[in-house]
Amino acid sequence: MIYSPQKYRLEDKPMEPFIDEGEILDYLQSNQNPSPARVREVIAKALDKHRLSLEETAVLVNTNDPVLIDEIKNGARALKEKVYGKRIVLFAPLYIGNLCTNNCAYCGFRTANEQQKRTTLNHTEIEEQVKALEDAGHKRLILVFGEHPKYSPGFIADSVRTVYKVKHLNGEIRRVNINAAPFDIEGFKIVKDAGIGTYQVFQETYHHETYLSVHLGGKKRDFNWRLTALDRAQEAGIDDVGIGALLGLYDWRFEVLGLIRHVNHFEAVYNVGPHTISFPRIKTASGYQIDNRYQVSDADFTKLVAILRLAVPYTGLILTAREPAKVRDEVLQFGVSQIDGGTNIEMKGYTGKQDKQNLNAEQFEINDNRSLEEVMDELIGSEYIPSFCTACYRLKRTGEHFMEFSVPGFIKRFCQPNAMLTLAEYLEDYANPDIKAKGYELIHKNLKDYPDDAFKSKLVERLQKIKNGERDLYF
Repeated sequence: MIYSPQKYRLEDKPMEPFIDEGEILDYLQSNQNPSPARVREVIAKALDKHRLSLEETAVLVNTNDPVLIDEIKNGARALKEKVYGKRIVLFAPLYIGNLCTNNCAYCGFRTANEQQKRTTLNHTEIEEQVKALEDAGHKRLILVFGEHPKYSPGFIADSVRTVYKVKHLNGEIRRVNINAAPFDIEGFKIVKDAGIGTYQVFQETYHHETYLSVHLGGKKRDFNWRLTALDRAQEAGIDDVGIGALLGLYDWRFEVLGLIRHVNHFEAVYNVGPHTISFPRIKTASGYQIDNRYQVSDADFTKLVAILRLAVPYTGLILTAREPAKVRDEVLQFGVSQIDGGTNIEMKGYTGKQDKQNLNAEQFEINDNRSLEEVMDELIGSEYIPSFCTACYRLKRTGEHFMEFSVPGFIKRFCQPNAMLTLAEYLEDYANPDIKAKGYELIHKNLKDYPDDAFKSKLVERLQKIKNGERDLYF
């Protein structure tokens, strides 16, 4: 079945749904077996920091020659270094409530799942979880909510304000992102006023027939309401949004082009792209076993991450603890710029950690159980600069302003030094002696060949201030 777009209203503003399945399938069909010359031409365009079109992305998606796939990955590695440097942003998810009125086949929170233990954190419980996260060294959180009348815009805004109020020892959460149900424009305005960072809404699958086959009930079954969610967020003034697809529901090649088409839409309508793209692979959940028809292999997964990096150079790519450490470590090299660390997705899980996951109290299975300390040690050992930076959001470098810096690659000028400053905070406040020594060695190595002497002098001065006890310094 081909989904035929029809007029859909965004409040009083007519809107044309922007996913045309026929268009995507035509690009995939017409670009099969691309020549090596064409593949290299597309890679070269991306390395000049130009966004790729749907047709050019389809060329890379259809590339199967191992030599050319290696060239795609090498190109992505070079582009990532050019735009972002060696920094990796760290965050943690905090699940606030798993009540849900949707019946999504793949999700442990689905309303039909009678085995799921339902919990909603109150103010005190949120504060306890945030203290535990701050004591580990976190500065950035994403709050996760099911879709339920209880989780209104006001409830979410109140939860955000509660998180921001928690200050424990030298700890504080400086940026709260949201993963929650879509709202109307007025609802998004209420959430925005709480001072959120990014608002994530994942389409899950851009293939309409598949979408209906896995979203069996609830408001989420409305494909277009979901698809236009972040347009309403933009209309409400939230110019920092994150999109995503749940890989394994349908052909990953189609989903990658769906994501790129979503990017194109934002750029055309709002002159701003998504701040982040997520691409989680589907995992086992309470009462759900994976349908293997569209399972994405490790080889295809690492390839598609590299393709996304080439296709959208300026956008942050998020990889989560769904993936095992081995896969996460590989794709850090050529695409991913944000990961979670020390993740626990059970309600109140950060203060009551269990040795084994209880899927009847969680949304899905995770595969990377490393603590934040272990992740920090691994990143530093691989010469990545772990970053807890929130400067862009607090200095209003979001939306079009962020695009002005990131599209030409200028954002690296801020990302790299701010990453070092937040790393120094972690080393002073939370690191064991071994990690602290290795972390400062990495900072000094990056300072040694710093290209801008005047900027380097300011950075060294601020690093010393952090050693002397000052906090929250940034460019």
